[in-house]
Amino acid sequence: MMKKKNRSIWLFSVLAVALLPACNTSEKQTSVKDTFKVSVDSFADLEILRYQVPGWEQLTLKQKTFAYYLYQAALSGRDIIYDQRGKYNLTIRKTLEAIWHNPKTEQSGDEWEKFKVYSGQFWFSNGNHHHYSNDKFVPTCTFDYFAKLVKACDEKSLPLNEGETVEAFLAKMKEIIFDPSVESKMVNLTEGIDHVAQSSNNFYEGVTQQEVENFYNSFPHTGQDPEWGLNSKVTKESGKLIERVWKMGGMYDAAIKQMVHWIEKAIPLAENDQQKKSLSLLVDYYRTGDLKKWDEYNIAWVQDTTATIDFANGFIEVYNDAIGMKGSYEAVLSLKDFESTKRIKAIADQAQWFEDNSPLIAEHKKKKVKGISAKAITAIVEAGDAAPSTPIGINLPNSDWLRKEYGSKSVSLSNIIHAYNESSASSGFLDEFVNNPKKLERMKQFGNLGSDLHTDMHECIGHASGQINSGVGTPDKTLKSYASCLEEARADLVALYYVMDPKLVEIGVMPSLEVGKAEYDNYMMNGLMTQLTRLKLGDNIEEAHMRNRALNAYWVYERGKNDKVVEFIKANGKTYVQINDYEKLRTLFGELLREIQRIKSEGDYEAGKNLVENYGVKVDQALHKEVLERYAKLNLKPYKGFIQPKLIAIEEDGRITDVKIEYPTSFYEQMLEYGKTYGFLPIKN
Repeated sequence: MMKKKNRSIWLFSVLAVALLPACNTSEKQTSVKDTFKVSVDSFADLEILRYQVPGWEQLTLKQKTFAYYLYQAALSGRDIIYDQRGKYNLTIRKTLEAIWHNPKTEQSGDEWEKFKVYSGQFWFSNGNHHHYSNDKFVPTCTFDYFAKLVKACDEKSLPLNEGETVEAFLAKMKEIIFDPSVESKMVNLTEGIDHVAQSSNNFYEGVTQQEVENFYNSFPHTGQDPEWGLNSKVTKESGKLIERVWKMGGMYDAAIKQMVHWIEKAIPLAENDQQKKSLSLLVDYYRTGDLKKWDEYNIAWVQDTTATIDFANGFIEVYNDAIGMKGSYEAVLSLKDFESTKRIKAIADQAQWFEDNSPLIAEHKKKKVKGISAKAITAIVEAGDAAPSTPIGINLPNSDWLRKEYGSKSVSLSNIIHAYNESSASSGFLDEFVNNPKKLERMKQFGNLGSDLHTDMHECIGHASGQINSGVGTPDKTLKSYASCLEEARADLVALYYVMDPKLVEIGVMPSLEVGKAEYDNYMMNGLMTQLTRLKLGDNIEEAHMRNRALNAYWVYERGKNDKVVEFIKANGKTYVQINDYEKLRTLFGELLREIQRIKSEGDYEAGKNLVENYGVKVDQALHKEVLERYAKLNLKPYKGFIQPKLIAIEEDGRITDVKIEYPTSFYEQMLEYGKTYGFLPIKN
């Protein structure tokens, strides 16, 4: 996760998955990997995985009980992300659940299989817009078949409005579910449009982008203000803009009450006073909706660096809002991976050295980098916007001034990375897209570590680096819809610049610069070519992380063209990416880093816009066609996500005596169980 524009580095392609760090495996994981099945299902463009929680059995009963309560709190907010991603999503989900639970539903046949795929896609994306592209997807079964399934349900199980007939309900659902032109894009970043009005998320209603910007421009901007707008929906009342705040007694009341209930049960079991304080402040925030309380919570949370169990919960990342203001609900419950923490801590301990030696303009460097707490964690459960598709690295809090004054927590999710590694061990991807035997051998030997170091530095020092000039607004105000892409590009560039620095060898986190070369080969091939596997032929790039990688890769490619720093080459009728000069490439990465930091520091909207639109959006359609055809032969899925572990409290006389952990094998069963257990919100909020 990240600054007001996400400090999360997300899995970006099957290549990235193939190169994720195998070194993040504990002995527990290694010993059971031959018996634990990681990949359990696939459909559409998705592969469903599982992950284990090594270290769980070593926790005390108090720690397990503490984690169990926070596990329940995390899942209790699940309904919120559905509603945030679209105001009809809960209606659709409850309809799907009614059909699946109906004993009269015949779960067989070609049409059922098509409906089943749609259900899986919907649950995976927390709604009917693709979790990555944000495009609306529709069922491939016929509407007549869907109507038949609905009509076979007991009316009481359907999410009908008061007085609504099944026929009227079906007429509405035909448009909502089956018409691709209705609410076609959840986040629309197309240049020159009203990004608020043309995005179908549920953060705004009946308002324009200009009205929203004017509304928040009237809020105080002293440089140490809360993340205004983070926890509310904006609409109109009597012609005036108002915020419907997400809090107890406000919007999402029923779910937030459940979350608070479980957090309050956890507080007495906290591992230390600082953790107890942070959780108490989180409760205060959910009770009041006061964003200053959110800042107080983050200050307390970031200062808790000793606990084994940790918990990130809130309205955090803003990628689902085209103008980068509204936070999506997410929760990550974890325990510390002590062994894997050593590498990321070694990087964090040198944060000031990295800042001092960066290629940034002097006035854009932080004179003093405040406490970066860095560690590897083992995920216990993820919820909301962090599931089923998950980050592999997290850096919080998101507020620039909080990070500057109080520091940040940077983590790598080691068991998630391990599961990705296991699922991609023999994919054949590298063999298809790398034609140089020496480079291929290097990428197979060092690619996992290179990718891991990139993630660590992106999160740990990338998002923590640089500073905004005095009097310049935050990026959501100055860089607007381009802020997320540019921030991710900036953090990537910090990692890319230093992954080829002998300092990493000196501090013992990599054996040689061959690791950095493997990461350069990985990054350039992905940014210039292979991430296109995630796009439909004819599309341009819209997702912020994909734009960031294309921007970085194509900018350095174009700048180094005369010297042939990087080339596209042809062999056996196929296109490959070839790096000819790694040192010059590093210099170019540094130049682009300096420029993007300048853009952020000075709030230079036009320069930022030009970078993104000129290098990060357009796609070479001939190259795209070739990449898709080559990728199709590998029979791989471009997206992966997870079934969550299940915690089960064992009780005697109302007292928890143990908490067991199970690893479910059915994604569909888990989604249906979650709907029953954690379905707290009405269909209209």
